[in-house]
Amino acid sequence: MKVLGSGRANGAISILHALGAGRGCSVGIQLDTVVQIIDKPNEVNGDRHGLLASVETCWRDAGLPIPDEFGWKVESSIPIGQGLKSSSALSCAALRALNSCSWTGLSNSEIADLATKSQLLSKCAITGSMDDNWASLEPGWKLVDPSMSASESIIIQGKMDDSLSVLVCLRGDRSVEISSTRFLEQRQIFERALASIMSGSALDSLSSNGMAVSAATGDHVALRISNLCIASGAIACGISGSGPAIAIVCFQEDAESISGIIDEMGLHTIQTRFASHASPLEEVS
Repeated sequence: MKVLGSGRANGAISILHALGAGRGCSVGIQLDTVVQIIDKPNEVNGDRHGLLASVETCWRDAGLPIPDEFGWKVESSIPIGQGLKSSSALSCAALRALNSCSWTGLSNSEIADLATKSQLLSKCAITGSMDDNWASLEPGWKLVDPSMSASESIIIQGKMDDSLSVLVCLRGDRSVEISSTRFLEQRQIFERALASIMSGSALDSLSSNGMAVSAATGDHVALRISNLCIASGAIACGISGSGPAIAIVCFQEDAESISGIIDEMGLHTIQTRFASHASPLEEVS
């Protein structure tokens, strides 16, 4: 097996859900997906929506060069279907791998646009996840207008303190249907989250957004867990994406005790940090 090219992208957590106020914001974490282009077909497990096929279709539709015969090889530390942006990471890493093997030299904004088209085509995202795509590709957070192209989408951006711990509480598979109407009913809380991030308070936004998503999805357990974590020393806490995972941001010295509280509930946590460097760009072996 010969590797023709490879790409890497980060998972991420939500700061503002794009369905709530028409603007979205996510921030990368140090969980990642690595995709390799190999010289022969290969079966890939875990691609629930046929996203890799959609990536290939969008790449070909853009008139970009592609090998006559190839396969995908995927390795990922991002739990699937949890609201941790595994689809954005997979599409961005796959596009970076194609960018690598074809020497096309696409920019991050061009990759983000193709990732959005791929996710809409595969129907794994409602808005196209422009905010998640940016978070998968670059460190820090970007508040974006998902109706715009990637290069024009960024409204405001900022950095996170990469010394903070990020705990991800996993709670099994998603069991609720996502309703745009239910999200719009919580617009007042989402607007509060939007106001927080516009003033530079991204972590306040994360918590307010979590409250709004909990209400929009009827996930009262998530709200109770979030409140308990805040009372136990967390700086910010809330559902990531549409759930069910909960993102908890805390000082490193508080991570063990908060993880212990989650463990006592019979739930599992992953400890990580905010992405502090851009995901390595494409590599060719």
